[in-house]
Amino acid sequence: MEWETVIGLEIHAQLATKSKIFSGASTAYGAAPNTQACAVDLGLPGVLPVLNKDVVRMAVKFGLAIGAKVAPRSVFARKNYFYPDLPKGYQISQYELPVVEQGMLEIELEDGSTKNVGVTRAHLEEDAGKSMHEDFEGMSGIDLNRAGTPLLEIVSEPDLRSAKEAVAYMKKLHSLVRYLEICDGNMQEGSFRCDANVSVRPKGQKEFGTRAELKNLNSFRFVERAINIEVERQIDLLESGGTVVQETRLYDSVKNETRSMRTKEEANDYRYFPDPDLLPLDIEPAFIDQVRATLPELPDEKRRRFIDEYKLSVYDAGVLTSSREMADFFEAVVRESGGQAKMSANWVMGDFSGALNKDGLEIGDSPVTPTMLGQLLQRIADNTISGKIAKEVFEAMWNGEGMPDDIIEKRGLKQVTDTGAIEAMIDEVLAANPGQVEQYKGGKDKLLGFFVGQVMKLSKGKANPAQLNELLKKKLAE
Repeated sequence: MEWETVIGLEIHAQLATKSKIFSGASTAYGAAPNTQACAVDLGLPGVLPVLNKDVVRMAVKFGLAIGAKVAPRSVFARKNYFYPDLPKGYQISQYELPVVEQGMLEIELEDGSTKNVGVTRAHLEEDAGKSMHEDFEGMSGIDLNRAGTPLLEIVSEPDLRSAKEAVAYMKKLHSLVRYLEICDGNMQEGSFRCDANVSVRPKGQKEFGTRAELKNLNSFRFVERAINIEVERQIDLLESGGTVVQETRLYDSVKNETRSMRTKEEANDYRYFPDPDLLPLDIEPAFIDQVRATLPELPDEKRRRFIDEYKLSVYDAGVLTSSREMADFFEAVVRESGGQAKMSANWVMGDFSGALNKDGLEIGDSPVTPTMLGQLLQRIADNTISGKIAKEVFEAMWNGEGMPDDIIEKRGLKQVTDTGAIEAMIDEVLAANPGQVEQYKGGKDKLLGFFVGQVMKLSKGKANPAQLNELLKKKLAE
């Protein structure tokens, strides 16, 4: 039997506010356990939650970016359940009336085609605390610093049909929230994490199969692996005559398997009801217009502009617009290089990105600025140095040796463009290799590369390659 996979993702994006959703407690990462949870976050008797306006602004910004409907009125509800890291016994979330619904995100598939994925809703809620099991033998510790941290839960339609599609959607969403500057996207710190609802059904069947929810996946690699493993598990189970149980499962990356965590609750198990301490959230059209005015150029728009304005390939434009920081750096390099767009793209995606990855740095921490890289590319363009020598200069810049011009001058790296000097080196090389000259003239054209290499070695890499090739061919033709 042929099986079809059906996937829907629930993405939890931590909103980039300095304080929590209903209190003034800090959201800064890395504080000592239980030092950033106030009485409001813990729901102690007599406290009243007060909604953080920045949270609303960020939710509206996201809704506008995906072409969704922003609700003029939404309601906060209490989602009741017991868990050790939820001391008040309920989570404040949104249920029947979310702040954002009916949006859409376009993803690009491996074959270059595109697919529209529906976004059912995006609702505001508070995070719970964190149970810690590693440091306490036979016990668990509870850190409530995350309690009350603002989340935007983004729920897709079950439109995804493979693990690769799910990863493409998740990456697109990750890029978008960072462009909008509403989430830092740090998956290691839990700022952007995913629950995947996975089911299978016989190909051609309209009804959905029973789904399992894969909880708290915090890397693109783990999302793809976990979904593929779960699909395989469900198919094996069904083909052997078993049934899939609706449940929540955890992915074990060490064993590369999913295992049952608990049976999956239905909405009525949470006994949702409107939070009596919070008024309905009314959003005026004027506020939406204010937020719309702050929208940046979004990734899809920027990618199209890069293709049109800089004449880049679809692939190059996609890589360069994958993050707002990368796109901004590239455009700054183009300006500083005097408009060398293609060369800028090659260097930013190549040597620059490679150096960042090697040293584990973010773009903002790079020792090489757009001004420095742009000046280096100018020196390649005006034939002051060759592309090969430029790599040496770039490495020196990366190691803190200063601006390109200073390094070129200090190390004596200027390209030899004097025709007479290059001819003299060619004559020396040809005189030292008479046998190879005869072989070349006898039809062994590949020896041209040998002569070029010998002259470059003699010039210590400084001979202008274009001039060298032209003069060498003339000499050998004599």
